[in-house]
Amino acid sequence: MTTAWDFSATTIDGIDRQLADYRGKVALVVNTASQCGFTPQYGPLQELYDTYADRGFVVLGFPCDQFGHQEPGAEEEIATFCESQFGVQFPMFAKVDVNGDGAHPLFRWLKGEKKGILGGAIKWNFTKFLVDPQGNVVKRYGSTTSPQDIAADIEALLPS
Repeated sequence: MTTAWDFSATTIDGIDRQLADYRGKVALVVNTASQCGFTPQYGPLQELYDTYADRGFVVLGFPCDQFGHQEPGAEEEIATFCESQFGVQFPMFAKVDVNGDGAHPLFRWLKGEKKGILGGAIKWNFTKFLVDPQGNVVKRYGSTTSPQDIAADIEALLPS
């Protein structure tokens, strides 16, 4: 059986990272963009991370430029923007495609596990996948779902 922890991805600073490093944590995997109407969600995502990180929660941000060319910058620019504008401290990864033939394997798998409004495709930036400590996809949320509205689902998966 495949889990989220079976994949690897390149971090925003160019290091290959095994997602197995997050085994045992609850993760929220998000495709992000810096010039999107949903970009302000970085703030609430960081708040979730701040609130629950010590209980075993992590946000994993994956910049994507497939929707309206809303993530045109290089990784260094993205990292600087996220930290300076929203204080992002959660792990960020290099830009990926989430749809099409070039989609990152993690996102191909995530979409297969939890279909959305467009079936197997991701509709827009800031689609979120909640992953349990064993690496299984528990729930998928669209762009319009505020990170604060996911808090109860995260808490339900965390140890008390």
